Parts: sequence; structure tokens; C-alpha cells
Amino acid sequence: VKAGIIPGGKCAVIRHKGSHNNLDTSIYAFYREWLPNSGEEMRDYPCFFHYVNFIYEVDECDLITDIYFPLK
Repeated sequence: VKAGIIPGGKCAVIRHKGSHNNLDTSIYAFYREWLPNSGEEMRDYPCFFHYVNFIYEVDECDLITDIYFPLK
């Protein structure tokens, strides 16, 4: 584990519902559909995740993960 700071600023957020194994589906949809049509540009910083609930709290199909995409 490496400690770091997430810089502030504007982000697009996608709420993914379901297995963490399928997060790539939501991420690809953002890059393929939303970003090109939004007029926004990505900052030079990777996306990051907020796990709203956890696998031991809910069924896998009910997991909620917010995916943050830093924008310029």
C-alpha cells in the first residue's frame, strides 16, 4: 500500500452496480461514449474508486462503486 493524496478538482462520476469483476464495462463506456460527446478533457491523473458498500455487506449483484474520472 502506498499513501498518497487525491488532488481536488472537477470529476465525472459513474455509479457502477454489480460485481467488481465488471468494472471495466463501466470504464470503457465512459471513454467510448460519454467523454467524446461531453466536450470535457481528462486531467493527467488516473480514475479512482469509492466503494459505497462491500461484498460482506450485500450480495455481489448489489455492490455499488462510484468511479471518479478527473477532468480539466
